[in-house]
Amino acid sequence: MARLAPLLAAAAALALCVSAAGDASVLTSEISRLNNQSLFWGPYKPNLYFGVRPRVPKSLSTALMWARMEQYTDVKDGLRYTCEQGGDMHGYGWDEYDARTGGVQSIHDKGNNIDITTSFVKVPGGSHGGSWAVRVKGRPRDDAPENLKTTVYYYIAQEGGGELEAVGEGTDLGFEGDVAFKGSSKPLGDYKIVVTKGDGRHPTSDHELSARRRGDTTLVGSQQIADDLLWQGKALLYQQMQKASAYVQETYGIDDAPPPWQVYRIDHSPGKGNVHIVQKTFEGPFEFDVIFSSASAGKELTVDDVSREIKGTSASFAERFSRVFDIKAPFKAGQYKAFGKSMFSNLLGGVGYFYGEQLIDRSYANEYDEENENFWVDAAEARARKEQKLEGPYELLTSVPSRPFFPRGFLWDEGFHLLPIADWDLDMTLEIIQSWYKTMDDEGWIPREQILGAEARSKVPEEFQVQYPHYANPPTLFLVVEDVMGRLRKANGSQPATREKLGPGETLYTAHLDNVELGEDYVRRLYPLLRRQYDWFRKTQKGDIKSYDREAYSTKEAYRWRGRTERHCLTSGLDDYPRPQPPHPGELHVDLMSWVGLMTKSLMRTADALGMSEEAAELRQKLDAIEHNLDDLHWSDKEGCYCDATIDEFEEHKLVCHKGYVSLFPFLVGLMKPEDPKLGRVLELLGDESQLWSAHGIRSLSQRDEFYGTDENYWRGPVWMPMNYMAVTQLHSIATRDGPFRDKARGLYTKLRRNLVETVYRSWAETGFAWEQYNPETGAGQRTQHFTGWTSLVVKLMAMEEVAGDGRDGRDGRDGRDEL
Repeated sequence: MARLAPLLAAAAALALCVSAAGDASVLTSEISRLNNQSLFWGPYKPNLYFGVRPRVPKSLSTALMWARMEQYTDVKDGLRYTCEQGGDMHGYGWDEYDARTGGVQSIHDKGNNIDITTSFVKVPGGSHGGSWAVRVKGRPRDDAPENLKTTVYYYIAQEGGGELEAVGEGTDLGFEGDVAFKGSSKPLGDYKIVVTKGDGRHPTSDHELSARRRGDTTLVGSQQIADDLLWQGKALLYQQMQKASAYVQETYGIDDAPPPWQVYRIDHSPGKGNVHIVQKTFEGPFEFDVIFSSASAGKELTVDDVSREIKGTSASFAERFSRVFDIKAPFKAGQYKAFGKSMFSNLLGGVGYFYGEQLIDRSYANEYDEENENFWVDAAEARARKEQKLEGPYELLTSVPSRPFFPRGFLWDEGFHLLPIADWDLDMTLEIIQSWYKTMDDEGWIPREQILGAEARSKVPEEFQVQYPHYANPPTLFLVVEDVMGRLRKANGSQPATREKLGPGETLYTAHLDNVELGEDYVRRLYPLLRRQYDWFRKTQKGDIKSYDREAYSTKEAYRWRGRTERHCLTSGLDDYPRPQPPHPGELHVDLMSWVGLMTKSLMRTADALGMSEEAAELRQKLDAIEHNLDDLHWSDKEGCYCDATIDEFEEHKLVCHKGYVSLFPFLVGLMKPEDPKLGRVLELLGDESQLWSAHGIRSLSQRDEFYGTDENYWRGPVWMPMNYMAVTQLHSIATRDGPFRDKARGLYTKLRRNLVETVYRSWAETGFAWEQYNPETGAGQRTQHFTGWTSLVVKLMAMEEVAGDGRDGRDGRDGRDEL
């Protein structure tokens, strides 16, 4: 943590001055500056196996590429750049990672017979975000051919102007030592990049071409490219390779072709340009560093500095992880700790910075009532008109759900992502929340998918690229805001005790807790944005009570997801979960009412904590109405659960019960009181092995439902971590408070927590990946690979306490202390 010392000393000194002066705005401004400095650089291109950029638009970006060079087809089949799903990659990701200091990533590239390690470190200093370095190591796998040949490319691109030039001594055949680049730009000032010679053998050849294409030199291809093409690093590299291979083919033909590593050596053309591709070719294991030194930091980093920083970063991460995520029984064994480190590090290491325009169709934004009985047909016709336009640019700091498949921001995923991140780095969490709310429009709408720029759009099918300003998404950021408010209230008046628990150099992680005025100032500034989003939800997603003479406590509190089709309700996040058929403008959705209830409760508590008594009283009335209407409009006494509602052929209110996650929602978001008799029936459903309970978590849909496991089978049976995590936290709440269902909740809590952790762990150990969902029968990971977004909530489950009880599992009275 020594490298953070200048930032931390400045923060501490400022806090003392501000405390004396009582000026919270000065402290807010300075902590914001220090946080930006600490978080300026990072692997903020999570769609790449390794890519570094700063948190500013149109700036420097760098990336790693590599390929085996044993066969002529290796370059086409195995060149690695963007993260991809596939069986020839046996796991990759961060083993340890802290966004303020760096970490270590392991890539097990079975297809190319090599394991790659990238050790990334940051060294703050100066006025332009400090310096950084990455050490790249390659080790042939056990099944690799003898003297495995690997070509490694380091891609450097500077967007938005400035100067960047390869400098230093070399020959026409390449650089024999280190390669240096000098650059300058408005956001970065002057800087220097050094790609070291490193260690490793290089291949040789008896071919005539060896006089011009040796294997032991480092090549640099420099060129000037249009800014809008710079993100296409792989394509630009292929262009240079094609030129190199064309020369070989024309000169030597097929019969006298040199080995592949010699065919694909790019032209050595160092100089000025906004794109530079550095090429190294190795035989066997290898290692080299890429070192970025900011001139404003005063001192250039050396290889010895990098070694020291890597060692220190690893040690500090291990110590801090043990303290922040104090893993509890029965998961104290070493393998669970390594698993936890990997899951959390990949969540945090999946934070990306995105900048660019996005496609928005506002042409029928005023049609959100969807009142016609064939509204989904009308909506499809409106979408077919394709009246979308590019808007922006926007910028967003967000943790992505999956680096290979979903490398962009998802609104409802983000709240779940931030729950573990807030435990580790609250200040960074608040930066991410603020980033999301900066994308909100004047009405209070936040696009549910943030597809910013051409690079992000390249990974999204065309039909999913356009965002519509009357489409909502579960407002999970309110989960985080409520968590933050709870921690602020707890910290108020106890800052000295809080600081005693901090490790050396951790002020910036918790500045908003350590300085109550700072945290309160943040929430006060955020509150109007939260309220605007809340009011937008209640306006655009309102349901119809009056037109159908429905009997309810309140005539206002009812809600319906807009954007439904016959087969999907994508806006709910539960895509293909069964809903009433056919769609009807009189539908009411219990999960949406529950989310609005969560928002209301969170805003009420926040307003109360901020002394906004009138606002809190207003919200309390709304919450009371929502809680009553959940029972009046959605509870089925016959089925013993909550259900969606629609209008039958007699134009009367009708419940449609597909037992599953939707049936549990009032419980999942904490809107059921511990003494409520209906809670007992909900817990019976949750623990019923013939319906929702499985040995691997709560099923998304009951086994008895006619749609269980049918069609896409996306939310029709598989186990999903976010809903299970919410169930575990609510069970814990009930299990630790007096009430008639405490003992039942204890058994369910203990068993469900263990089942979930074991399921995710076993799949990770077998495949090397976290997964989007899990099979309720086998526990196998399914769908999207490397889904280290909300699946990483497993780390919080491992850190939750065991709850003492009578040893019964709460389902059928049998002993619940099963062997894991």
